[in-house]
Amino acid sequence: MRFSRTDRSLLAQWWQTLDRPLLALILALLACGLLLSLAASPSIAIKRGFATYHFVTRQLVFDFAAAAIVVAVSFQSPAHIRRLAWASLAIGLIGLIAVLLLGHDINGARRWLSILGQTFQPSELLKPGFIVISAWLFAETKRRPDMPALPLAIALAALVAGLLIAEPDVGQTMLILSVWGGLYVISGQPWFGTLVLAVLAITLASGAYFVFPHVQVRVDQYIAHTFSGVSGDHSQVDRSLQAITEGGFFGRGPGEGQVKTVLPDAHTDFIFAVVAEEYGIIACLGLAGLFAAIAFRAVLRAGREADSANRLAIFGLVMVFTLQAVINISVNIGLMPAKGMTLPFISAGGSSTLAVALTLGMLLGLTRRRSDLANLKKPRLVGTVNPGEPRSVAGRS
Repeated sequence: MRFSRTDRSLLAQWWQTLDRPLLALILALLACGLLLSLAASPSIAIKRGFATYHFVTRQLVFDFAAAAIVVAVSFQSPAHIRRLAWASLAIGLIGLIAVLLLGHDINGARRWLSILGQTFQPSELLKPGFIVISAWLFAETKRRPDMPALPLAIALAALVAGLLIAEPDVGQTMLILSVWGGLYVISGQPWFGTLVLAVLAITLASGAYFVFPHVQVRVDQYIAHTFSGVSGDHSQVDRSLQAITEGGFFGRGPGEGQVKTVLPDAHTDFIFAVVAEEYGIIACLGLAGLFAAIAFRAVLRAGREADSANRLAIFGLVMVFTLQAVINISVNIGLMPAKGMTLPFISAGGSSTLAVALTLGMLLGLTRRRSDLANLKKPRLVGTVNPGEPRSVAGRS
């Protein structure tokens, strides 16, 4: 796609200021997710009584919607992205309250709403909005000392954490609070608060272990298997590790994997194990490298961002995207207890895919070149004189 430098159309401005390598990496990840759904989901669909390519077709629809969301949101200015974040946060909070009142109870937890026959997880939509607004509040603590921005950020985090714990969704709570804590530190808040956050994190983690039986069971099984050598042949993590081992460097071949026939979450939480078994460690490293490349590119652009709110928002969006991927992969390779966390754009799931698209669309929008945007919107007129510039020079420009 090529545009003249004198083209002032909205599409030309978007293309000229966009981080095109970052967009290419995001679309490549989305394409990988669709390709890998062909490997992981047919056996799950058959097992559940659906058509063979039920989940593939569903994922194709959501992927097209996700691509449209990424591009549409990337057109927005930082101010519009912040307004979108407020809407995302508000809808997510209302959804979390609705989940507690009307949600479906699955395995002792209420995390989903049913809308027009489709399940929807409000916590997924809440994440990008919560992060962008938290970043803005942290930035305001420096720019406007008269504004109670820090107490508002703390109150918002407490509200979100309380609603998630009530479901309960310990994994999402830890993810969101980890990103929030990261923003607190890099925004230059008081170090005493960092110490308090560390103590609270240890307290909350310990409390989750003693309060929620499913957390205690998962942690105990993980410790017994990892440190005591107790066999767990029937656990999902054990089967995931077995699949990775049998896949070797180059895999058993597309469609030849067995883990997807025995793991109920092979197309969601454990799709990385399917990739390892059928395509090998080399493919897994390539997939992990794709996540790392997106994170590196975004952080590189964040370092050039002059506005503190935008810079913090970029860091926060990168953290939630990357940390979710790290948690999912860590569970698959046995470095963490099972969390029920999807792999962004790779795992099947409608609300997760659309929420990740919103996150990455905001990331693309915030990483656009702002100085160039200003020049494009307000081109310099011939014959105007800048302060301190000789009139004769301006006349020749």
